[in-house]
Amino acid sequence: MSSQLATPMNEYEFVYILQPGLDDEGIQAAIDRLDSVITGAEGEVVSTERWGSRKLAYPIKRFFEGYYVLQQLSMPAAATHVLERTLRINEDVLRHMLLRADK
Repeated sequence: MSSQLATPMNEYEFVYILQPGLDDEGIQAAIDRLDSVITGAEGEVVSTERWGSRKLAYPIKRFFEGYYVLQQLSMPAAATHVLERTLRINEDVLRHMLLRADK
């Protein structure tokens, strides 16, 4: 008999800043794209908070404002590399931070 080991899931806090030129549909499309990357990597989006548009402390890619989003995630540690790679090539995301949450 063979038993499959379940991949251990870690809890993460994921904050990212979208460029301010996106309309509501563009913001939702960007969030949905990132959600699909997370679920495609065997992760789960626990919650999403849209913080809205805020002034940046310093210009990023010539933008002075950005749209902030906070998500609570549950995903395997190995899947974070897939998410990080996607974020680096996504032009809608100005900055991001993925932190493992303490239990």
